[in-house]
Amino acid sequence: MPTSSSLEESVSVGPAGIWDAETIAGVAATTFPLACPPGAGSEDIAAFVEETLSAENFSEYLTDPRRIVLKACVDDEIVGYLMAVDPASETTVDPASENSVDPASQNSVDPASENSVDPASQNSDAYAVPDVVTARPAIEISKLYVLPGHHGAGVSAALMDAIVERAAERRRAGLWLGVNQENTRARRFYQKHGFEVVGTRTFVVGSQTHDDFLMQRVL
Repeated sequence: MPTSSSLEESVSVGPAGIWDAETIAGVAATTFPLACPPGAGSEDIAAFVEETLSAENFSEYLTDPRRIVLKACVDDEIVGYLMAVDPASETTVDPASENSVDPASQNSVDPASENSVDPASQNSDAYAVPDVVTARPAIEISKLYVLPGHHGAGVSAALMDAIVERAAERRRAGLWLGVNQENTRARRFYQKHGFEVVGTRTFVVGSQTHDDFLMQRVL
């Protein structure tokens, strides 16, 4: 997520391929702990990374027709990524698809809350859209992370612009995401890009449960 940094960099954003799984998993393992709230335990974080953000996981994500995985590169090095979930997409992935292009050619909710999502339903369907998300069909921004050495250099904004463009091309009505309630910096970034809080959820990391805001952007 964005922080203060130096000058804006020359960033190229495009679809990731199966060959990028290991590199993106490395970026994920570095960046996810930095976005966790202060109370998150190191063992719980490590367990989440192993269970959800491994190279094997990303290999599966990159062949899932309902997921969009974008990579941000600076000087041909992957410095950030965005993963989105598009439940309305039912096409099959093939070598010519969004996440399978030739690299040479490319550069969680309080159950007592009215606006909450039951964690059990969240875990049972990775493609479910919360009821509080009213702009439909909607794409979920599941993950958006940038290596710390490139914070504040326009990488996050470039990834956001790219997913907005793809959502528009697919004629989606909106985007939505969950962000930890203590992550003020990330929330401000999303607000700057047109997102508004529409509800809450809980998000499980290992044995711990954290509180998220649900945010939506109408396109």
